[in-house]
Amino acid sequence: CKSVLGGANWDKVNSIKYSTVLEQGGMQIPLEIVQMRDGRMYVKFNYQGMEIVQAAYDGTTLWSTNFMTQKAEKSTTEDTENHRRTCKEFPNALANWKELGYTPTLEGEQDIDGAKCYKIRLDKKTQLVEGKEMPSIEYYYIDKDSKALIMTEEEFIAGEMKGKIGQSKLSDYQEVNGVFIPFSQTEGIKDGFSQTMSFKSVEINANVDEKIFQYKGE
Repeated sequence: CKSVLGGANWDKVNSIKYSTVLEQGGMQIPLEIVQMRDGRMYVKFNYQGMEIVQAAYDGTTLWSTNFMTQKAEKSTTEDTENHRRTCKEFPNALANWKELGYTPTLEGEQDIDGAKCYKIRLDKKTQLVEGKEMPSIEYYYIDKDSKALIMTEEEFIAGEMKGKIGQSKLSDYQEVNGVFIPFSQTEGIKDGFSQTMSFKSVEINANVDEKIFQYKGE
Protein backbone atom coordinates (compact mmCIF):
# COMPACT_ATOMS: atom_id res chain seq x y z
CA CYS A 1 0.00 0.00 0.00
CA LYS A 2 2.88 2.35 0.69
CA SER A 3 4.22 1.92 -2.84
CA VAL A 4 1.04 3.23 -4.47
CA LEU A 5 1.10 6.27 -2.23
CA GLY A 6 4.58 7.40 -3.14
CA GLY A 7 6.94 4.54 -2.29
CA ALA A 8 10.22 5.47 -0.63
CA ASN A 9 9.18 9.14 -0.59
CA TRP A 10 7.04 8.32 2.44
CA ASP A 11 10.21 7.69 4.45
CA LYS A 12 10.89 11.44 4.21
CA VAL A 13 7.46 12.39 5.54
CA ASN A 14 7.32 13.16 9.26
CA SER A 15 4.03 15.06 9.38
CA ILE A 16 0.87 15.80 7.40
CA LYS A 17 -1.27 18.88 7.97
CA TYR A 18 -4.77 19.00 6.47
CA SER A 19 -6.64 22.31 6.28
CA THR A 20 -10.16 23.20 5.21
CA VAL A 21 -13.15 25.38 6.09
CA LEU A 22 -16.39 23.77 7.27
CA GLU A 23 -19.73 25.33 6.38
CA GLN A 24 -22.20 24.95 9.24
CA GLY A 25 -25.30 26.96 10.06
CA GLY A 26 -24.20 29.78 7.79
CA MET A 27 -20.80 29.98 9.49
CA GLN A 28 -17.36 29.17 8.17
CA ILE A 29 -15.27 27.17 10.63
CA PRO A 30 -11.53 26.79 9.89
CA LEU A 31 -10.35 23.23 10.58
CA GLU A 32 -6.83 21.84 10.89
CA ILE A 33 -5.78 18.21 11.34
CA VAL A 34 -2.17 17.27 12.06
CA GLN A 35 -0.70 13.76 12.12
CA MET A 36 2.92 13.06 13.05
CA ARG A 37 4.99 9.97 12.27
CA ASP A 38 5.82 9.61 15.98
CA GLY A 39 2.12 9.24 16.82
CA ARG A 40 1.31 12.74 18.03
CA MET A 41 -1.79 14.34 16.54
CA TYR A 42 -4.55 16.92 17.02
CA VAL A 43 -7.72 18.28 15.44
CA LYS A 44 -8.15 22.03 15.86
CA PHE A 45 -10.93 24.35 14.78
CA ASN A 46 -11.91 27.94 15.45
CA TYR A 47 -15.51 28.51 16.51
CA GLN A 48 -16.92 31.93 17.40
CA GLY A 49 -13.46 33.20 18.27
CA MET A 50 -12.55 30.17 20.37
CA GLU A 51 -9.79 27.71 19.50
CA ILE A 52 -11.03 24.18 20.15
CA VAL A 53 -8.60 21.24 20.20
CA GLN A 54 -9.98 17.70 19.97
CA ALA A 55 -8.46 14.20 19.78
CA ALA A 56 -5.03 15.50 20.76
CA TYR A 57 -2.22 13.13 21.70
CA ASP A 58 1.14 14.38 22.95
CA GLY A 59 2.84 11.00 23.11
CA THR A 60 1.55 10.27 26.61
CA THR A 61 -1.85 11.85 27.14
CA LEU A 62 -4.96 11.70 24.96
CA TRP A 63 -7.14 14.76 25.58
CA SER A 64 -9.77 17.15 24.21
CA THR A 65 -11.15 20.59 25.02
CA ASN A 66 -14.43 20.58 26.97
CA PHE A 67 -16.91 22.71 24.99
CA MET A 68 -18.64 24.02 28.11
CA THR A 69 -15.66 24.84 30.34
CA GLN A 70 -13.10 25.44 27.57
CA LYS A 71 -10.61 23.43 29.62
CA ALA A 72 -8.46 20.50 28.55
CA GLU A 73 -9.72 17.12 29.77
CA LYS A 74 -7.95 13.75 29.70
CA SER A 75 -9.59 10.81 27.98
CA THR A 76 -10.22 7.64 29.95
CA THR A 77 -7.30 5.34 30.71
CA GLU A 78 -8.77 2.70 28.40
CA ASP A 79 -9.28 5.11 25.48
CA THR A 80 -5.73 6.39 25.94
CA GLU A 81 -4.29 2.87 25.91
CA ASN A 82 -6.28 1.94 22.80
CA HIS A 83 -5.07 5.07 21.04
CA ARG A 84 -1.47 4.37 22.07
CA ARG A 85 -1.67 0.97 20.38
CA THR A 86 -2.67 2.49 17.02
CA CYS A 87 -1.11 5.96 17.04
CA LYS A 88 1.86 5.01 14.84
CA GLU A 89 -0.25 3.78 11.93
CA PHE A 90 1.32 6.38 9.64
CA PRO A 91 0.19 7.10 6.97
CA ASN A 92 -2.12 4.12 7.54
CA ALA A 93 -2.04 0.72 9.20
CA LEU A 94 -1.59 -1.28 6.00
CA ALA A 95 1.41 0.75 4.87
CA ASN A 96 3.41 -0.23 7.98
CA TRP A 97 1.85 -3.58 8.86
CA LYS A 98 5.19 -5.36 9.23
CA GLU A 99 6.71 -2.77 11.60
CA LEU A 100 3.48 -2.72 13.63
CA GLY A 101 3.29 -6.51 13.89
CA TYR A 102 -0.04 -6.73 12.04
CA THR A 103 -1.14 -9.57 9.75
CA PRO A 104 -2.58 -8.84 6.27
CA THR A 105 -4.60 -11.44 4.36
CA LEU A 106 -5.83 -11.14 0.77
CA GLU A 107 -9.51 -12.12 0.78
CA GLY A 108 -10.21 -11.90 -2.93
CA GLU A 109 -11.83 -9.10 -4.91
CA GLN A 110 -14.89 -6.90 -4.54
CA ASP A 111 -16.59 -4.13 -6.50
CA ILE A 112 -16.67 -0.78 -4.65
CA ASP A 113 -18.71 1.96 -6.32
CA GLY A 114 -18.02 0.42 -9.72
CA ALA A 115 -14.29 -0.15 -9.16
CA LYS A 116 -12.80 -3.62 -8.99
CA CYS A 117 -10.76 -3.84 -5.80
CA TYR A 118 -8.51 -6.18 -3.90
CA LYS A 119 -9.96 -6.85 -0.45
CA ILE A 120 -7.35 -7.13 2.29
CA ARG A 121 -8.08 -8.12 5.87
CA LEU A 122 -5.72 -6.62 8.44
CA ASP A 123 -5.54 -8.16 11.91
CA LYS A 124 -4.18 -5.48 14.25
CA LYS A 125 -3.32 -5.30 17.94
CA THR A 126 -6.21 -6.09 20.25
CA GLN A 127 -8.24 -3.25 21.78
CA LEU A 128 -9.50 -2.95 25.34
CA VAL A 129 -13.26 -2.98 25.88
CA GLU A 130 -14.28 -2.74 29.54
CA GLY A 131 -10.93 -4.26 30.49
CA LYS A 132 -11.14 -7.17 28.07
CA GLU A 133 -8.84 -7.68 25.09
CA MET A 134 -10.92 -7.72 21.88
CA PRO A 135 -9.85 -8.48 18.28
CA SER A 136 -9.29 -5.43 16.09
CA ILE A 137 -9.72 -6.04 12.36
CA GLU A 138 -9.77 -3.61 9.44
CA TYR A 139 -10.52 -4.22 5.77
CA TYR A 140 -8.68 -2.34 3.02
CA TYR A 141 -9.96 -2.03 -0.56
CA ILE A 142 -7.29 -1.31 -3.18
CA ASP A 143 -8.34 -0.30 -6.72
CA LYS A 144 -6.94 -2.95 -9.09
CA ASP A 145 -6.25 -0.41 -11.86
CA SER A 146 -4.93 2.65 -10.04
CA LYS A 147 -3.61 0.70 -7.02
CA ALA A 148 -5.05 3.47 -4.81
CA LEU A 149 -6.66 2.80 -1.45
CA ILE A 150 -10.30 3.77 -1.93
CA MET A 151 -12.03 2.46 1.19
CA THR A 152 -11.48 1.03 4.65
CA GLU A 153 -13.99 -0.73 6.89
CA GLU A 154 -13.96 -1.59 10.58
CA GLU A 155 -16.61 -2.93 12.93
CA PHE A 156 -17.29 -0.87 16.04
CA ILE A 157 -16.62 -3.08 19.07
CA ALA A 158 -17.91 -0.76 21.79
CA GLY A 159 -20.32 2.09 22.48
CA GLU A 160 -23.65 2.99 20.92
CA MET A 161 -22.44 1.98 17.46
CA LYS A 162 -21.30 -1.49 18.56
CA GLY A 163 -21.81 -4.06 15.81
CA LYS A 164 -22.13 -1.51 13.00
CA ILE A 165 -19.54 -1.16 10.24
CA GLY A 166 -17.70 2.13 9.92
CA GLN A 167 -16.58 3.10 6.42
CA SER A 168 -14.01 5.60 5.23
CA LYS A 169 -13.92 6.36 1.49
CA LEU A 170 -10.92 8.15 -0.01
CA SER A 171 -10.82 9.99 -3.33
CA ASP A 172 -9.41 12.98 -5.24
CA TYR A 173 -5.81 11.85 -4.88
CA GLN A 174 -3.27 14.59 -5.54
CA GLU A 175 0.52 14.55 -5.47
CA VAL A 176 2.14 16.50 -2.65
CA ASN A 177 5.93 16.45 -2.34
CA GLY A 178 6.17 13.15 -4.19
CA VAL A 179 3.45 11.29 -2.28
CA PHE A 180 -0.23 10.91 -3.14
CA ILE A 181 -2.79 12.19 -0.66
CA PRO A 182 -6.61 11.87 -0.81
CA PHE A 183 -8.06 15.38 -0.68
CA SER A 184 -11.59 14.03 -0.10
CA GLN A 185 -12.67 11.70 2.71
CA THR A 186 -16.18 10.40 3.37
CA GLU A 187 -16.75 8.97 6.85
CA GLY A 188 -19.90 7.10 7.78
CA ILE A 189 -21.74 3.89 8.53
CA LYS A 190 -22.22 1.13 6.00
CA ASP A 191 -25.72 1.49 4.49
CA GLY A 192 -26.25 4.50 6.75
CA PHE A 193 -25.31 8.16 7.14
CA SER A 194 -22.05 9.63 5.92
CA GLN A 195 -20.28 12.98 5.74
CA THR A 196 -17.70 14.14 3.23
CA MET A 197 -14.80 16.45 4.00
CA SER A 198 -12.81 18.04 1.16
CA PHE A 199 -9.46 19.54 2.10
CA LYS A 200 -8.40 22.87 0.64
CA SER A 201 -4.71 22.19 1.31
CA VAL A 202 -2.44 19.41 2.51
CA GLU A 203 1.10 20.17 3.66
CA ILE A 204 3.93 17.71 4.10
CA ASN A 205 6.51 18.37 6.85
CA ALA A 206 4.92 21.74 7.62
CA ASN A 207 6.01 23.85 10.57
CA VAL A 208 3.79 22.81 13.47
CA ASP A 209 3.39 24.56 16.82
CA GLU A 210 4.61 21.88 19.22
CA LYS A 211 2.68 23.47 22.10
CA ILE A 212 -0.69 22.51 20.58
CA PHE A 213 -0.08 18.80 21.24
CA GLN A 214 0.64 19.27 24.93
CA TYR A 215 -2.02 18.52 27.54
CA LYS A 216 -2.55 21.71 29.51
CA GLY A 217 -4.80 20.47 32.27
CA GLU A 218 -4.02 19.72 35.89
